[in-house]
Amino acid sequence: MKLTYNVQDKPKFGQLIVFAIQQLLAIMAATIAVPAIVGNGMQQTAAMFGAGVGTLVYVLFTKGKSPVFLGSSFAFIGSMSAAFTGAVSAAAGYLGLVIGAVFAGLVYVAIALIVKFVGVGWIDKLMPKQVIGPTVAIIGLGLAGSAITNLNAGGYYNADGASTAYPLLAVFCGLFGLAVTMLCSVYGSKGMKLIPFIIGIVAGYAMCALFTVIGIATGNDGLKLIDFSHFQGIGLFTLPRFTLLEAVKGVSEIDGAYIGTLALAYMPVAFVVFAEHIADHKNISSIIEKDLLKEPGLHRTLLGDGIGSMAGALFGGCPNTTYGESVACVAISGNASVATIITTAILAILIAFISPFVAFVESIPSCVMGGVCMALYGFIAVSGLKMVQKVDLEDNRNLFVVSVILIAGIGGLTLNFGGIQITSVATALILGILANLMLNRKSKKV
Repeated sequence: MKLTYNVQDKPKFGQLIVFAIQQLLAIMAATIAVPAIVGNGMQQTAAMFGAGVGTLVYVLFTKGKSPVFLGSSFAFIGSMSAAFTGAVSAAAGYLGLVIGAVFAGLVYVAIALIVKFVGVGWIDKLMPKQVIGPTVAIIGLGLAGSAITNLNAGGYYNADGASTAYPLLAVFCGLFGLAVTMLCSVYGSKGMKLIPFIIGIVAGYAMCALFTVIGIATGNDGLKLIDFSHFQGIGLFTLPRFTLLEAVKGVSEIDGAYIGTLALAYMPVAFVVFAEHIADHKNISSIIEKDLLKEPGLHRTLLGDGIGSMAGALFGGCPNTTYGESVACVAISGNASVATIITTAILAILIAFISPFVAFVESIPSCVMGGVCMALYGFIAVSGLKMVQKVDLEDNRNLFVVSVILIAGIGGLTLNFGGIQITSVATALILGILANLMLNRKSKKV
């Protein structure tokens, strides 16, 4: 696709800040959701700090050639919960988060060393377009349910934790934000086309604020879409509770059995996330029209992801992974500048200390993010379908492979082995690889 800013381009400082805020808004909801789901006192601001640190490590290892942001990985939620469940205290649980992230990172390091000496030719044979294309598509399609669920909810909740907003009103405001995003991206000026998400989110937020003010004035909770209590009693700065500071308190409370539990909880999941790592990098490679698996090389992207996860977990407790939302943001805005990714990472680190910005992000109604994410997740799906376009679907071998992946992924097929769950994306990818190898075993060109 035509990029306004290529990988090595450096926008002006003012533009960089605006572009970085857009990237930050694209990845923030998911990044802070992981610690919120795991609970046990994990802080969302610390997770943002960890994501920023992890991304800077990734950029360093990839020599500034891959425009991807690393955020908290949903695949490790079960592993992180197991770290707390098997610990004798909260402090030991935090130490378990760090040790587990190290185990996961070591898997990436091991695979990176193999790739370094063997090369990436086997990746292209194992995962050709008929495998990677539909896999990328289901990454986006798999997030569709999340976008629609958010679209139907406001951001103001009653004592029971249920959204009070009228569903149709929430949908209207979310679709309004989506409409503004699309119009800016298609008909806007050059500057507007680079930041359609920021404009769409701000427009949706303003519409929700209007209805919320009316709801407060009339006492109608159905019109309340924004919870302004996020801004009450906050100072200008806050100090995140970093994982490592809590972890050192639990050093004397762990034993070999607990460490073994962590290894079993984290390492198998790392192999699953490796498959998604390949899919995301194939996707961004097609967008920037440069094969990142060859330059800077898969071994470098894996090292960046693995070491970045270790570094990020020291602060936020969450292993990181490449984010499809970040890739989609690059595709829609046409801005693949790594300088933007670096600036985003620095902002993620800084805002962990700035209370008002965190409060603003937390106050964005779910419906607004749901509406905008319809485009964001859709672009991930469409980028995968573009790869499928280049596949000869008149050949039944390819048709079966694509069909199996799409149905397994969209249908949500997961595999469970004890406490380990292989996600639907990874399951679909594995089935696709096996089907492709089976049907093409007599073919000279897979």
